[in-house]
Amino acid sequence: MSKDDYIYEALPGRPGGPLLFVFHGTGGDEHQLVGLGRDLAPSAAIVSPRGDVSEHGAARFFRRAAEGVYDMADLARATGRMAGFIEAHVAAAKPSAVWGLGYSNGANILASVVFARPDLFDAAVLMHPLIPFEPQVKGSLAAKRLLVTAGRHDPICPPVLTDRLLAYLRDGGADVTAAWHEGGHEVRPNEIEAARTFFGASEFQGA
Repeated sequence: MSKDDYIYEALPGRPGGPLLFVFHGTGGDEHQLVGLGRDLAPSAAIVSPRGDVSEHGAARFFRRAAEGVYDMADLARATGRMAGFIEAHVAAAKPSAVWGLGYSNGANILASVVFARPDLFDAAVLMHPLIPFEPQVKGSLAAKRLLVTAGRHDPICPPVLTDRLLAYLRDGGADVTAAWHEGGHEVRPNEIEAARTFFGASEFQGA
């Protein structure tokens, strides 16, 4: 595992405070969500990696054959590499808590890491995740605090798949909150407010 497995941006936070990892959407980069992360979690140190896969010039965290059709072997590769990257940064920073925030493709890699290594994160926000497969959790989701945000008319992530993910997480014992809006795949103000409240409560609870 290495802190330099990905190109990334890092911002300092309060000494001994939480560490927030942020994961951009397709076509974004390590700068896309840093400002949002700082707004939502002002006391947290932030690490924002850039996806290491190019899809017609657009950065992603893993390959896909088509919209919603994932290269599962590459997702496994990316999940293992990202877990090592996160572990290395956590070992160096020794934070009070480890949080995650991802949008779209970034939410998907974050979710995949949570499934593979539930021990790595205390709390995570998944904005418009698309999980078109049956997750295999290697550990326990009990007491993990998760916020899932979604659009009722999202053309990329059908609400039925979001509902299935929510049910799966809850069945696994996670403490899950959902924030919906009536739009599509875009991030709306109510999602941002829900995430701000979520991270504020996570810090208060010491998560």
